[in-house]
Amino acid sequence: MKIAVPVMDENLKMAGNAGHTPYFAVFNLSGGMFKSFTLEGLRANPKAAGEEDHDHDEHHTCDHDEGDMEHIKAHDTMADTIEDCDYLVVKMACKNTAKSMNNVGVKLQKYNGTEALAPKILTELASQFK
Repeated sequence: MKIAVPVMDENLKMAGNAGHTPYFAVFNLSGGMFKSFTLEGLRANPKAAGEEDHDHDEHHTCDHDEGDMEHIKAHDTMADTIEDCDYLVVKMACKNTAKSMNNVGVKLQKYNGTEALAPKILTELASQFK
């Protein structure tokens, strides 16, 4: 099983908004009762290319309407980047991100905790991945 986490860089700090993350850290999940996560690598988010290097936090809203085809296509391109993953862990994701992920079969797993680093977040969420 593969799980993607939106991160700011190779330090694996989780990004606040999945749609604007510069990278996705992709982890492989193994084990049964005792799950372990191995970092496969980082994948650049094509949707964030050209954006300023800052983290959009939970207060950022996606104000594009359903007719903004260019914006929707950008979300689809982002989803294509991690379409081989089973889950995307998110603190926040707009409806366009959710729809694009659903279209490629990637489930969203909400994270409401306070941990900042992806490996520790995955350990907290381990029981949610089935």
